[in-house]
Parts: sequence; C-alpha cells; structure tokens
Amino acid sequence: MFSVIIKQPDKAETKAKLVPGIYRLGSSPASHIQFSRPEISAKHALLTVTDNSIKITDAGSSNGTFLDGKQIYSEPVEAMVGSTIKLGLVEIFIEERASAQIDPIKNFAPSLTSKVLADPKRLEQIANEIAKTADKVKSADGKDRIPVLKISGIPDEARPIVQEIKKQAHGELLKRLNLKRMAISGASEEELADKAKGTIHDILADLTVSLPYGVTLDKIETELVHEAIGLGPLEDLICMNDITEVMVNGPNMVFVERGGVLFKTDTAFADDNQVMAAIERIVSPLGRRIDESSPMVDARLKDGSRVNAIIPPLSLVGPTITIRKFSKIPYTVQDLIGFGSMSSDMAKFLDMCVKIRKNIIISGGTGSGKTTLLNVVSSFLPTRERIVTIEDAAELQLKQEHVVRLEARPPNIEGKGEIAIRDLVRNSLRMRPDRIVVGECRGGEALDMLQAMNTGHDGSLTTIHSNSPRDALARLETLVLMAGFDLPLRAIREQIASAITIVVQVDRSKDGTRKVSNISEITKMEGEVITMQEIFIFKHEGWSQDGKIIGKHVGCGNIPTFMEEIKRAKLDLDISMFKDGRGDYR
Repeated sequence: MFSVIIKQPDKAETKAKLVPGIYRLGSSPASHIQFSRPEISAKHALLTVTDNSIKITDAGSSNGTFLDGKQIYSEPVEAMVGSTIKLGLVEIFIEERASAQIDPIKNFAPSLTSKVLADPKRLEQIANEIAKTADKVKSADGKDRIPVLKISGIPDEARPIVQEIKKQAHGELLKRLNLKRMAISGASEEELADKAKGTIHDILADLTVSLPYGVTLDKIETELVHEAIGLGPLEDLICMNDITEVMVNGPNMVFVERGGVLFKTDTAFADDNQVMAAIERIVSPLGRRIDESSPMVDARLKDGSRVNAIIPPLSLVGPTITIRKFSKIPYTVQDLIGFGSMSSDMAKFLDMCVKIRKNIIISGGTGSGKTTLLNVVSSFLPTRERIVTIEDAAELQLKQEHVVRLEARPPNIEGKGEIAIRDLVRNSLRMRPDRIVVGECRGGEALDMLQAMNTGHDGSLTTIHSNSPRDALARLETLVLMAGFDLPLRAIREQIASAITIVVQVDRSKDGTRKVSNISEITKMEGEVITMQEIFIFKHEGWSQDGKIIGKHVGCGNIPTFMEEIKRAKLDLDISMFKDGRGDYR
C-alpha cells in the first residue's frame, strides 16, 4: 500500500493511502480522485497501483502529465518513492509504502475506472463492512453452520463487491437498452438475448477493474446476462438435476436442497429488483400477477416444477421464491423401489388397487414426496380410460394418451374471476371421467371429491397434508366441514369410510430420505369410529454411523378385505406378501 500527499493551490494539503487498483484522476465527477480545476482535463491521468509499484499514464489530457518534471504520455511509467506527479498546478508526492499490517480483506475492494462504476466510496464502505465481520465469521463454530454449495465460484468475501458491480451495471444496461420496449415491438427471444448479451459485454468491456481473487469478468457477465433475460441464479440451479428444492430468501440468500441436505449457495441476485424480475418472468406467461395488492402467487415452470413467491410487505427479508423441482424424466415405480422409498410388494399391491378401481388417498407432510408418489401411482391407470386431473398449479406428469388437465385460476386485479378447485371438481363430473385425480385436497373440494367417489367415479386419487393415516381421516373430516354444510360428524365419517379404501402415508426422515411409511386399508364403521388395518409399514431399525436411517418395508399380517375382487379380476397377487414381518416391532 502506498501513501501520497496531494497539494492544490488554495487548499489544505491532504494525505491518502492507495490500495492496489486503478484510479482515474481528473475534473470529472466520475473520477476516483477529482480535482475541480480548469487546467485539469475531465479524464486527465490513470494511476495503476500494485503491492510493489505505482505507475502513471496520461489519459489524453490537454495540458499534459509530468513525472519529476518530465512529460509522460500513453505508455505507463513507474513512479518511484519520493517522485512528484504534476497535473496542471496540482502536485502528488509519493511517500514510502505504509508499514502498517494490511488487512487482506480490504484488498477485495476493486478500484474501478468506468462510466458505470464511479462510486469508489461505496465500494470502500462495503470492504470495511466485510473487514468488520471477517473475524466473527472465522471464529464461528462450523459444526452448526449450513454447508456452502459452490455454484458461481465467487468467494463469499468478494460477493458484496460483485453485488455492487452488478447493481450499477444493471443501471447502465437500463439506460442503454429497453428490453420491454423491444419485446412489445415484436422482437424475438433470440434477438432480445443477443442484444442484451452484446450490450452487457460492451458495458463490462469499458471497465478497467482490479477484481477480487477468484472473480473474473466472465463470471460477472454470465450472472448479468442471466438476470437481464432469464431467471438469474435460478438458471443454473434449475438445470442441476440433483437439486430438488430452490429457496431464495431475498437477493443475497439462495439455498438449495440436494440429496435431502440443505445447502447455502455462493450465488446471489444483484438486488430486490432482479428477484422481482425473475418472479414476473415466471408468473406472467401463466396470466398471473404479483404486486403489493396481491403479494403471494403460486405458479409453475415450463418443466412442471412448482413455484411459490411472496413479496414485501408480507415478506420481511425481501422477495422470496420457493421452487420444488420435478425430474425432467418422471420417476418410475422402479426408481422409488431403487431409492428404498417403497418395496416391490408395496408397488405391486398399489398397482392392483388401481386396477380394481379402489379410491386411494396419499397422505404426508410438506416436502414428503406426495406429488411424486401420486405421479407414480397415476402411471398404473389404464391407458384406455379417460383421466381428468385437477390442480392448483399443474404439475402432474401423466403419460397416458387420454388425459384432460384442469388448473384452478386465482382472482384478477378486481378480485373477480376466481375458479377454485372445488368448481373444477364439480365440473369434471360432467366431463365423462373414468378417473379423477385431484392434486391436493385442502378445502371444501374434499366433500365434492367424496361425493364423486361415492357416486360411480371410483378409482380416483388425491393427496392430503397429514402426519399419519389416522390423522388423514381427521383432517378430511375438517375439510368437509369447510365446505360450509352443517353435516353431522357421523354422516361425514360414513362418507369417508364408504369412499376411501386405501391411505398411503409418506414421510420424510431426518436424513432427507422419503419413504412410504404405511399403507392402510379403511375397513368399516364401528359405532362412531372408522376402523383401519395396516397392510404394510416401514420397520425402523436404527441409524447408521453416517446418520442414515436403517430399516425395511414389511407386511403386517393383515389380508385386505377385497381379495375376492382381485381374484375376480384375474390378477396374480401372491398372498404371502402380507405375512407379518414386524417381529418385535409391536
């Protein structure tokens, strides 16, 4: 680090320290070191500072730049300790290098010469903030910290500086290019992308930047392009097949789930505006909106992945995005067996239940894999039947030929035009469905679904949020009451016992794995109670040294009450699969 003394006529002598970087000297407000004097050109000279040297270059000034009395030109000339640089009547005296210990964190502050990045004070402020928190980060106990997943390759210490660069570069991009106007004028996506990429490249090409270690202009350019015409950091994350969840908590906090483990990524959006832009690009093609009057929205990506977004004032951390990704190639039943999520006996039993038109409800908590399992069970549906799917945000991936997909619609800006799932369930009964698949029952549509199952539309499938098969029935009772009818509890339970045959419970273990933990059959009503019997369970046997769950799927010794129907359908089912394998489980 070098220190310099600056002398100007009619002004007090000043002293400054120069960290490594490139400094613009001139009368322009865009200069890093500004001299408001008539004989100084707007862009007069450049100082290139490294750890070991300082060089001066004339930048095309009108009155020339002098080093120890000799005029210099466009070629950089090294200035020695004790040398004097003269610009008009301004003198800059180079002192010895500072002997104080230099905090390496501060060296991450880039000194920039650019029309775009003309605020070195802001960058220095960020560097100081990093320096203040560096010791806290280093001394923190790493055992409880969320592991970091390297996506961008930009070090954590350099991220605040990169964010400031991106923020200011976005401002310059908006001045030079109006992408929305081009889109309205009929420009294709390819034209918009090419124009944005070219403009961003030109903006960054204008920079003379001393970037932090591990950061390149190519990395910054890639992030800028993704944010200008795509979904920002989400572009890379969505393409990674091993990532199952993406969670954006404001511009600087992007988390993912991979292999059932939560990671923090080293990537980020430039600011809140860029997060909002990504949300709008997701919801606009679907005819949905998000703003202060409607600050929550459910949507989906082109690949069917589910998206939820919530923005201020409801979100206090800034715009928030949650994406539950679905595999580009839907999981098959063999995949789930291979993952250990279910056994081959369980899969064969569910296949039989679908074929003999038993109504099945899949129960589980958030993120337990209900929709994935519903997709797999739906693959058992016969190809020659007419299937109607009903969802809040379409995400089922059925491969049958005769499928009608219905999607609910939220209210418009005037609060009108809403089409709820319950409306679609009632309408589907007029569409000659052989099977009805409801993505999730979460309200009064549960009553319509039960009535459909009890009036000839058997073999239907749906999911529900609950923690156990017994809890699923209790929640179903609550949802039926939400339909607005004052029905006796016994009448509701009789409807449930008559409509639902199989309850499949899916759980997510603390090691991140998803498993079918229970398959139960609803048998009958005894008094005021719905009776059930367990067909299969997951027998938990312990935990491995690396924290993985140990166990196996076993039968419970109970034979389904509809075995005669399976025989009449001439389906081959080995009854030995139901033998009790629980041992001392009870």
